[in-house]
Amino acid sequence: MIEEVKDRIFAVLDGSSNDNLFNRIFHLSIMALISLNVLAVVLETVESLSSQYVIFFKTFEVFSVSVFTLEYLFRMWTCTVDTRFHGAINGRIRFAVTPFALVDLMAVLPFYVPMFLPLDLRFIRALRLFRLFRILKMGRYSESLRMLGNVLREKKEELLITIFGVLILLVITSSLMYFIENEAQPDAFSSIPAAMWWGVATLTTVGYGDVYPVTPLGKFLGAIIALLGIGTLAVPAGILTSGFAEKIQRKYRKSTICPHCRKEIDEPKEKLPGSKQIGW
Repeated sequence: MIEEVKDRIFAVLDGSSNDNLFNRIFHLSIMALISLNVLAVVLETVESLSSQYVIFFKTFEVFSVSVFTLEYLFRMWTCTVDTRFHGAINGRIRFAVTPFALVDLMAVLPFYVPMFLPLDLRFIRALRLFRLFRILKMGRYSESLRMLGNVLREKKEELLITIFGVLILLVITSSLMYFIENEAQPDAFSSIPAAMWWGVATLTTVGYGDVYPVTPLGKFLGAIIALLGIGTLAVPAGILTSGFAEKIQRKYRKSTICPHCRKEIDEPKEKLPGSKQIGW
């Protein structure tokens, strides 16, 4: 009986049987509670609202923490149903250090820490802001966020190469600008690390205008670097776009194995939204 209850709770929490109406209501309720929590943390920073509705904010915080704590405890109890976390102790330890479990823990920890540790008010204020991490819990319930995480995971090598290339470009451009502008602006371009601030602002095409070249050669180099920055930022955007396109194509297609050559054959799983069926 207990094992059946555990399996049922695990199915609800894991979302593996999301066709059930109760499961869908549960997931939508948790997502709504997370969204309201983030909104409450933001509104609490408005002094007039926090002082006027202090009781409401505290009551809502206690209610939210109670729900999130029960959810975390139920997840710790039922995680052994998953074959990856078999074992009453070792399995739960392995589950506790998974990214989603750590996010769940961070969602409730700021509420309990001040109860057991004597902390100064500044640290308590910082802990209150840590409640914003609850928005990361959305990743467990939102298919869109899960897809984003999968794309980042699949394209991590391409993105790392791009980031590495941007860092090399930043060091080179900042070094060149330092040697060109140092004599004309010893305060603004006092060192290569100081010039990197200008490099970051230019490569990201933000251009705050607080630091800028004044020599003719510096202006020419700055224009070239600004153009390079536009192309540099377009590369990771293209990588992510192609990753999302691949994911969407996979979502609407299924693979079968050819009985003759044993290779995968892609067949339409369902019609893509807005597509038309062509007959011959």
